[in-house]
Amino acid sequence: MNGLRNSTRKFSQKSPTQRFLSILGLAMFAFYFTLGMLIIFWTGFPIEIDPTYKKLFGILLIVYSFMRFARLWQNNFRQ
Repeated sequence: MNGLRNSTRKFSQKSPTQRFLSILGLAMFAFYFTLGMLIIFWTGFPIEIDPTYKKLFGILLIVYSFMRFARLWQNNFRQ
Protein backbone atom coordinates (compact mmCIF):
# COMPACT_ATOMS: atom_id res chain seq x y z
CA MET A 1 0.00 0.00 0.00
CA ASN A 2 2.83 2.36 0.83
CA GLY A 3 4.47 1.73 -2.56
CA LEU A 4 1.25 2.69 -4.34
CA ARG A 5 1.02 5.89 -2.33
CA ASN A 6 4.65 6.78 -3.18
CA SER A 7 4.15 6.18 -6.91
CA THR A 8 0.94 8.25 -6.87
CA ARG A 9 2.75 11.04 -5.05
CA LYS A 10 5.60 10.84 -7.55
CA PHE A 11 3.16 11.18 -10.46
CA SER A 12 1.44 14.18 -8.89
CA GLN A 13 4.78 15.96 -8.37
CA LYS A 14 5.66 15.95 -12.06
CA SER A 15 5.93 19.12 -14.03
CA PRO A 16 3.17 19.82 -16.57
CA THR A 17 5.56 18.93 -19.40
CA GLN A 18 6.43 15.56 -17.87
CA ARG A 19 2.77 14.86 -17.18
CA PHE A 20 1.89 15.73 -20.80
CA LEU A 21 4.61 13.42 -22.09
CA SER A 22 3.30 10.62 -19.88
CA ILE A 23 -0.21 11.05 -21.24
CA LEU A 24 1.16 11.24 -24.79
CA GLY A 25 3.07 8.01 -24.20
CA LEU A 26 -0.12 6.33 -22.99
CA ALA A 27 -1.98 7.61 -26.05
CA MET A 28 0.73 6.26 -28.37
CA PHE A 29 0.54 2.87 -26.63
CA ALA A 30 -3.22 2.82 -27.26
CA PHE A 31 -2.71 3.95 -30.87
CA TYR A 32 -0.18 1.24 -31.76
CA PHE A 33 -2.18 -1.45 -29.95
CA THR A 34 -5.40 -0.45 -31.72
CA LEU A 35 -3.67 -0.22 -35.09
CA GLY A 36 -2.21 -3.70 -34.62
CA MET A 37 -5.61 -5.13 -33.73
CA LEU A 38 -7.24 -3.40 -36.71
CA ILE A 39 -4.64 -4.73 -39.12
CA ILE A 40 -5.08 -8.28 -37.81
CA PHE A 41 -8.90 -8.41 -37.69
CA TRP A 42 -10.07 -5.98 -40.42
CA THR A 43 -11.27 -8.18 -43.27
CA GLY A 44 -11.79 -5.30 -45.73
CA PHE A 45 -8.31 -3.84 -45.24
CA PRO A 46 -7.76 -1.31 -48.08
CA ILE A 47 -4.23 -2.51 -48.92
CA GLU A 48 -3.86 -5.96 -50.45
CA ILE A 49 -1.40 -7.84 -48.24
CA ASP A 50 -0.91 -11.56 -47.81
CA PRO A 51 -2.86 -12.59 -44.66
CA THR A 52 0.26 -14.06 -43.06
CA TYR A 53 2.20 -10.81 -43.44
CA LYS A 54 -0.81 -8.83 -42.28
CA LYS A 55 -0.99 -10.86 -39.05
CA LEU A 56 2.78 -10.65 -38.52
CA PHE A 57 2.74 -6.88 -38.96
CA GLY A 58 -0.21 -6.55 -36.55
CA ILE A 59 1.57 -8.70 -33.97
CA LEU A 60 4.72 -6.63 -34.41
CA LEU A 61 2.77 -3.44 -33.71
CA ILE A 62 1.16 -4.96 -30.61
CA VAL A 63 4.52 -6.13 -29.26
CA TYR A 64 5.98 -2.68 -29.94
CA SER A 65 3.07 -1.04 -28.11
CA PHE A 66 3.73 -3.19 -25.03
CA MET A 67 7.42 -2.33 -25.18
CA ARG A 68 6.48 1.35 -25.17
CA PHE A 69 4.11 0.77 -22.26
CA ALA A 70 6.77 -1.09 -20.27
CA ARG A 71 9.23 1.77 -20.80
CA LEU A 72 6.55 4.30 -19.84
CA TRP A 73 5.71 2.31 -16.69
CA GLN A 74 9.39 1.99 -15.79
CA ASN A 75 10.05 5.72 -16.20
CA ASN A 76 6.93 6.93 -14.40
CA PHE A 77 6.21 4.47 -11.63
CA ARG A 78 9.55 3.00 -10.64
CA GLN A 79 10.41 3.68 -7.02
